[in-house]
Amino acid sequence: MSRLAALRGDLDMMPSPVEGRPGLLIRDVFEYAEGALIIPPPLMPSLRCFDGQHTLSDLSAAVAKATGSAEAPEIAGQLARLLGEHGFLLNEDLELRREQRHRLFRESGRREPSHAGSAYPNEPAALRTALHGYVDPAGIAAGSGVAAIAAPHVSPSGGWQSYRAAYQALGPAHSDRTFVILGTSHYGAADRFGLTRKPFVTPLGTTRVASAIVEELARQPAAVMEDYCHAVEHSIEFQVLFLQWLYGPDVRVAPVLCGPFVDGIRGSSSPEDDPGVHAFLETLGEIAAREGDRLCWVLGIDMAHQGRRYGDFFTARAQQQEMQTVEARDRQRIERILAGDADGFWDLVQQNRDDLRWCGASPLYTFLKALPGLAGTLHRYEQWNIDEHSVVSFAALSFERR
Repeated sequence: MSRLAALRGDLDMMPSPVEGRPGLLIRDVFEYAEGALIIPPPLMPSLRCFDGQHTLSDLSAAVAKATGSAEAPEIAGQLARLLGEHGFLLNEDLELRREQRHRLFRESGRREPSHAGSAYPNEPAALRTALHGYVDPAGIAAGSGVAAIAAPHVSPSGGWQSYRAAYQALGPAHSDRTFVILGTSHYGAADRFGLTRKPFVTPLGTTRVASAIVEELARQPAAVMEDYCHAVEHSIEFQVLFLQWLYGPDVRVAPVLCGPFVDGIRGSSSPEDDPGVHAFLETLGEIAAREGDRLCWVLGIDMAHQGRRYGDFFTARAQQQEMQTVEARDRQRIERILAGDADGFWDLVQQNRDDLRWCGASPLYTFLKALPGLAGTLHRYEQWNIDEHSVVSFAALSFERR
């Protein structure tokens, strides 16, 4: 009997948030197929059979052992079929789905909105109303001394107060600047930087592309040109929304997705020990020095991820119990960031192999290395229960030249 295809290792799995439907929720963040599955608790152990080594007969036996059902063969067949139909298995069908999606993105002239209608309104009037509730353009600062801000990339409805605090640090004088957006690449390759030449489209309109900067960065060996992760990533899309709201739909942006610096967390090494990372950061620093105040830097980052959703054995509550210790550790890192101390910041990230799971670590390190000598200000720090068992922390920061 042939072996079952293996379950993909890049799927998003979490305890089911759906009331009355416990189990494991599985979804495809790359959107090769739409929809999600909730695997009931009795069937969760059976997923171990999808390792490329077991057969349908093995799966049926595992289901029978877990459920005691006489219909175990039918249940096993249905489970295998549903996982395949959703594109969750490593098989030829997945390869076809992947190639089609990547080709469509490469050939598209625009980066279409990925989260409109889910994380924010898809209808322009409703979106403007929502954004006005988050950030009133009349409330932004009058000065022009801010060189950079860091804002969250959580859902705007959950992190709007920190979005507001970050974007209110900008002013009308920033309207003619090019915004270099450094966003977390949640799904991108380690030690790589994802680029695209495509303008971003939102319900507010279409951005312009800082083509010269993108092309200069694209020549670096660590750059991934037309990175498909841009098609599904939200960390830059949410920053584009706020920039368009403040400065018009045709704001000029250079979007850069920063992949994780895995070796720099697992060992005692620096991210720049990778020659490609070193060269990319050096080029980014040259661009920053050359362009000066013609650029404004925006970081789309979250900080700690704690609780059951992220694999912890405890239930996380914002500002309570374990999360009080997390806040103290978060603030230690923020202190190093505000001081412009990239190496000190990275030393803290490396502790316990970043058990805080700061998904914004690589954009922050990239920024601190490319623009040394800035003075930072913390405007707001927050913890937010993304679900009843899990917490994400984030903050609003701004940076000025000393």
